[in-house]
Amino acid sequence: MTSPSFAGDQDKVGEPQFDQKHNDITNVSSVGGRGEPDRGEEPRSLSHAMLTYDILIVGSGGAGLYAALESRLEEDLHVAVLTKVYPTRSHTGAAQGGVNAALGNRDPTDTWEQHWFDTIKGSDYLADQDAAELMCREAPEVVRELEHWGAPFYRTEDGRIAQRPFGGASKPRACYAADKVGHIMLHTLYEQGLRHGVDYFNEWVTLNLIHDGQRCMGVTAYSIRTGRLHTIQAKAVILATGGHGRIYWRRTSNAYGNTGDGSAIAYRAGLPLKDMEFVQFHPTGLRRSGILVTEGARGEGGHLLNVLGERFMARYAPDKMELGPRDLVARAIETEVREGHGGPDDELFLDLTHLGKDQIIERLPQIRQLCINFEGVDPVEEPIPIKPTVHYSMGGVHTDINGCTPIEGVYAAGETACVSVHGANRLGGNSLLDILVFGRRAGRHAVGYARRIKLGPMPQGAYDEAERCLEELMEGDGKETVAGIRSDLGQIMATKAGIYRHAAGLEEALGDLEHLKDRYRRMTIKDRSPVFNTEMLAALELRNMLTLAEVLTLGALARTESRGAHFREDFPQRDDEGWLKHTVARLGSDGRPALSFTPVAVSRFAPEARTY
Repeated sequence: MTSPSFAGDQDKVGEPQFDQKHNDITNVSSVGGRGEPDRGEEPRSLSHAMLTYDILIVGSGGAGLYAALESRLEEDLHVAVLTKVYPTRSHTGAAQGGVNAALGNRDPTDTWEQHWFDTIKGSDYLADQDAAELMCREAPEVVRELEHWGAPFYRTEDGRIAQRPFGGASKPRACYAADKVGHIMLHTLYEQGLRHGVDYFNEWVTLNLIHDGQRCMGVTAYSIRTGRLHTIQAKAVILATGGHGRIYWRRTSNAYGNTGDGSAIAYRAGLPLKDMEFVQFHPTGLRRSGILVTEGARGEGGHLLNVLGERFMARYAPDKMELGPRDLVARAIETEVREGHGGPDDELFLDLTHLGKDQIIERLPQIRQLCINFEGVDPVEEPIPIKPTVHYSMGGVHTDINGCTPIEGVYAAGETACVSVHGANRLGGNSLLDILVFGRRAGRHAVGYARRIKLGPMPQGAYDEAERCLEELMEGDGKETVAGIRSDLGQIMATKAGIYRHAAGLEEALGDLEHLKDRYRRMTIKDRSPVFNTEMLAALELRNMLTLAEVLTLGALARTESRGAHFREDFPQRDDEGWLKHTVARLGSDGRPALSFTPVAVSRFAPEARTY
């Protein structure tokens, strides 16, 4: 079957015409033939041309934008970012509370070594200690570099970067700008990327990596704007598409686009995924929507209350109270609900009223507005109804400290990657740090790699494979819909692979997922329009989510212990003797995940009891 609405000839890799008012490519100056691109004037048409870049970044969150900027600082390589949203709409913009760095601006006794230990302890000792050490050492440098590029962090009275307490941290080291840190980071990095000549392909979706098993050659991509397929040749590809929290669909703080695209693309290309069973539930999502209420609200002094008005965290983390690590606080909330201490919708409450209106408006203005808009509650006047919400994916594409993968020229960074610096549970403030440190390192390494090699010939069949992917979505019996399968996926994962897990539920979930995959094969796309076909986009995203949900659930079933965000009710204790190791999943010859295990890198901190 052919589907002219969604496919173009392999040579026709660009848009047929460019209307400058509606151009979906920003800064493009790199279109030429099959060899090295012609760097002349910006073309009015991309028909019959091969897009060719030295480095292509897939994803425009903090990690992708930092990698792109680092790749273009000397402006001798041609660099592009391919993103399914406009860069400043990426999910990094939802990060609210702060980015960790041991600057010592609020507490002069803070050191990177203390930050390192807090990270390892918070990870429940599953983080690779050499990688975490590097991240904490480089934290002050990358935060100050971001500041020098123009990021408007809040200031102390003497003009230094302001810092606040965050969960699981022994010192106040989260550098902040009200409750909009991710937003200011995105804008800073995007502006600098434009300044240095990075090209941006907005509203494009990557379908597959093009490689020969050992070396990267580029990607196939789908333009949401036109519905056409494209091949983009590149010496290096950096995957930075964020996490996969939308697998849980209704119970997540993640943006609708966080469907694990980069991880799924890598997995289908034969690359290993690591520690996918570890999914963090943030303790404080808004009751109805799951929208994040930053940990900074508790860092400013907010109290968690049950329906009885008790500060119940005294029973679970008597020293740290509300500023315990996220896995512990989320389980505490879930336990309170199970014991009948929740509200009518199984909600608990975050009370900020004692902070006063002035402090809330100065430090948490966005949180206040979100509460008013989505809950009808003004936190100045009454407690915020909250529930734990899926927030972060500790697992991802297995990489080294430079973002390298087993395929030469393929990199991953940010939440798409698993270095591993977060282990079984990420500390608040370390995600933004991760994307800065490892986005920069991936960009630097890709520069060295791209300067060493030449572009090779594109393999036969790469375009055809992507075309078949779209054609198959036209061939179902029409009885299944994206929305129906997606909703059932979210329900299965939330109820059977959520905060509390056990073997029976996980085994049921695997069977349910197999049924959903069969339903997906029978699904058909009814919208045949090539322009902004959101049904096609949702179907491609659902394919990725189903792929990763199976890997996640199988890893959770295999890990017969409780560690960090992974809590097995049938195995409630941590087992360092049997499970101080990473789970690694590859696509098996039978089309199912094949699991293996690798040891955790332990350099200084021997595992010990984790108390707060």
